[in-house]
Amino acid sequence: MTYPEIFVATCDLSGKVRGRGAPSEAYDSVLRSGLGWVPANLGITAFGDIAPKSAFGSTGDLRLKADKFSEITVPADGETPGMKLFLADLANPDGSDWACCPRTFLRKALSDFTEATGLRIIASFEHEFVLNGLPNSDSFSLRRHRDAEPFGSDLIRMLTDCGLAPENWLPEYGPGQFEITLEPSEALIAADRAVLLRELVRDLAIRRGLEASFAPLQDPDGTGTGVHVHISLVDDQGRPVLFDESRPGRLSEIGAKFSSGVLRHAHALTAWTAPSPVSFQRLAPHRWSAGGVFLAERNREALLRICPTSSMGGSAPERQFNLEYRAADATANPWLTLGVLIRAGLAGINGGSDYPLPEVFSEESTEADLADVPELPGSLEQALVYLEQDHVVASWFDQDLLATHLAVKRREAELTASLTDLEKVRKVAGVY
Repeated sequence: MTYPEIFVATCDLSGKVRGRGAPSEAYDSVLRSGLGWVPANLGITAFGDIAPKSAFGSTGDLRLKADKFSEITVPADGETPGMKLFLADLANPDGSDWACCPRTFLRKALSDFTEATGLRIIASFEHEFVLNGLPNSDSFSLRRHRDAEPFGSDLIRMLTDCGLAPENWLPEYGPGQFEITLEPSEALIAADRAVLLRELVRDLAIRRGLEASFAPLQDPDGTGTGVHVHISLVDDQGRPVLFDESRPGRLSEIGAKFSSGVLRHAHALTAWTAPSPVSFQRLAPHRWSAGGVFLAERNREALLRICPTSSMGGSAPERQFNLEYRAADATANPWLTLGVLIRAGLAGINGGSDYPLPEVFSEESTEADLADVPELPGSLEQALVYLEQDHVVASWFDQDLLATHLAVKRREAELTASLTDLEKVRKVAGVY
């Protein structure tokens, strides 16, 4: 059988997808023994250099262990050939797990969560991005939707053919901004799809004469671009367990406990979920991103939002019911983003009195009602300090992985420290 070219990929600490290619004839060999990789690559910053204080130097070897079940075929397009694309776990040369692999971190978090609770995580990543190269048009307008053709139709077709299950494609509020959502799925699949989606969008945009940017901001005072992570819990029969009509916000007790863990560790979590030098300019009150650390019904300023449900057509609310984490963006690694949320949720479920059930702020809550909710960190540097000081969150990671993440993020902050806000935003936008 003849296959297109093969590429085996991982996603690093700056959310960048990196990997190695192989000829089509190596298909069976790649699945059997993977491709070579080195630990030092985990220390590469978003701007392309290796962080000086990374835990990894010139020694050591790894394998990109391709996951057969992650395989997608990117179709040929004009003169651009097709490609077989695999996502990979980073493994030791003997095939055993490498302790610093981001994808393995998520897999183990999921395994531990199910072992402790008997429940599974269903998730979806809701991405916003900006298409540069289109005419000016109104927010949410049909004109913008049509101006994006044939990119929009081609994107939906490609995502469908690749098995990524697109759900919605729409023009958004900011200039040139769009949103794409994928159907909910098992958590590892959802995170894999998030990794793939960004690359497929960028790749197709280039081939349609456009440029797609997933950066948190295009302008310091402009509309932010984020990633909303939707999470629901189901039992071993696939029945949802977050919904309870009798409780505040209709959120079940186990859902409230899960939320308590995310809220308790929110400041440290943002060092993983919004980890760029400009991410925290977006995470501020009145920007409809995440204005504070609180749980609320249908409030787009909440860190954790209880999403609305619809009864139209006889739809069951419990099947739609989910929590939305809003302090994430596409500078983060999806495997690590979902992994830390699951670890935090499990800490809340297992934490007893150390994790009191949070208040659920209603949709009618005023700014005065929310005046005392904790603020999010004001900068990446602050978030990294919170991460170091939160010994529970720090304990989830191999110490080399934690040290390298801190080194990479501090190097990115250092490389942008002398820039104006506008220069900083443009520098980050240029690599995302």
